[in-house]
Amino acid sequence: MNIWNEYILATSMDEAGQSLQKAKGSTKFVAGGTDLLLEIQQNRHSPVETLVDVSQIPELRKMEIRGEYFFLGAGVPVSQIATSELVKTHASAVATATGLIGGPQVRNSATLGGNVAHALPAADGMIALVAMDAIAVIYCQGNLFEKPILELFRGAGVTALGVADVLVGFKIRLIQKNEASAFDRVMRPQGVALPILNTAVWLRRDENTIADIRIVFGPSGPVPSRALMVESTLRGNVLDAKALSAAKAAIHDTVKFRTSKMRATAEYRYQLAEVLLESVLNTAWNCAEERKND
Repeated sequence: MNIWNEYILATSMDEAGQSLQKAKGSTKFVAGGTDLLLEIQQNRHSPVETLVDVSQIPELRKMEIRGEYFFLGAGVPVSQIATSELVKTHASAVATATGLIGGPQVRNSATLGGNVAHALPAADGMIALVAMDAIAVIYCQGNLFEKPILELFRGAGVTALGVADVLVGFKIRLIQKNEASAFDRVMRPQGVALPILNTAVWLRRDENTIADIRIVFGPSGPVPSRALMVESTLRGNVLDAKALSAAKAAIHDTVKFRTSKMRATAEYRYQLAEVLLESVLNTAWNCAEERKND
C-alpha cells in the first residue's frame, strides 16, 4: 500500500497553499508525520494522494519573543522545545510535556503543531498549551488570523482547521514574576503511547494566595477543556490542606473521566487526578515563589 502518491516540500506558506490548490485527490499537510503516517500504515486513516510537507517553512520553525508574547512555531521539533530556555522560562508546562512525548527519535521529528492538529484528547503538548491559554496563529489563502486554542477542537481527532489552513504556531503570554506553570502525567509501562492521565496548571500568586489559576486534565472528554469548577475552589485561597481537599472533591463532582479498555478505569483516573493535581500545584506554587526575586 502506498502511503502517498505525491510528496511536495513547501518552503513558504504561499507555496504550501498553492500546492494544496493544485493537488489532485485527498491532500494533507504534514510536518513530523509521527501520527499521520503511522495511522495510514495501520489502516486507521485512509491513504492520501498528496502530502504537502510544511516542516521547512521558516515561520513555522521560529521560537522568539514578540512584544508581550513569545511565539512557538508549529513546525519546531518537540525535542528543541523541551530543551529551549525560552520555553522553560515562559511555559515550563509545555517544556515538560514535550520532553515526555515518545522517545528521542520521535521527539526529533514530532512537532507541537502536529500534536495539536491531531487533536487527541490526552495529547501532552496540547494539554499544556491549553493551560497556558495559548493563541493559535493560522495561515489561509494569503492571510494570517488568530484563534484561542480551545476554539480549535470539535471532537476527538477533529479540529476546526479548514483543509487549506496551515497551523503556523502559538502565541503564549510572557511569564510574570509571580507566575508559573507545571505538567505531570502517568503512563502505562508499555504498549500504549497516550497517558492514562495528564494534568497541566498555570497559576499566579499574590503573596500566599492563588490570585488566578488554569487547570486542565487530559483526557476529560472528546475535546480538551479547563476544569473551571476545580479552579474556582482554589482561586483566591491559600494553597493548604483545606483548599486541596475542596479541589479534589470538585474533581469528582465536575470532571468527567471515562473508562478506557486500553488504559484505565474512570475510578482509577479520579484517584490519579487527585495525585497529579497536588503534584503540579505544589510545583507551580513553589516555582512562582522562586520567581518573585528573579
